Amino acid sequence: MEIFMETNQNIRTATSSDLDCVAAVEAECFPAAEAASKEEFAERIAAYGNHFWLLFKNGKLVSFVDGMVTDTPDLADEMYENAALHDENGAWQMIFGVNTIPECRKKGYAGQLIRCAIEQAKKEGRKGLVLTCKDKLLHYYENFGFVNEGVSKSVHGNVVWYQMRLTL
Repeated sequence: MEIFMETNQNIRTATSSDLDCVAAVEAECFPAAEAASKEEFAERIAAYGNHFWLLFKNGKLVSFVDGMVTDTPDLADEMYENAALHDENGAWQMIFGVNTIPECRKKGYAGQLIRCAIEQAKKEGRKGLVLTCKDKLLHYYENFGFVNEGVSKSVHGNVVWYQMRLTL
């Protein structure tokens, strides 16, 4: 999938050649305890690169959204570490990361990618999308139609996460 915005911006899905820039953006956006490793990204891109939405501005990766597809309705910590749990025919699009480099935040880039994920999930006939976030971001995801289902069972990075669901 490739979508062209303005001349200096484009959105596309990931390939293995994007591994270094994806890992660099992740490291810039999340503390080490919460960030995925380069090795985990290599496995994820190989298993479900078509569920990695990347936004480039002037040829530089500035934002990405990624996650596997599964029939499991709730996001579980094991999904982060095990790309083999991806099921292309699954009912739910999980969102593991919404990343935008700090100097490009609050410009709508992540929102464009979240809308791409929602549109792709609709086209593919999914039941919906599920993500977890910290309390300070609940309102942000509610703007896209996600509903707060309360504190998640996730203990990823030793942080309190809230599970959010958008039913299509």
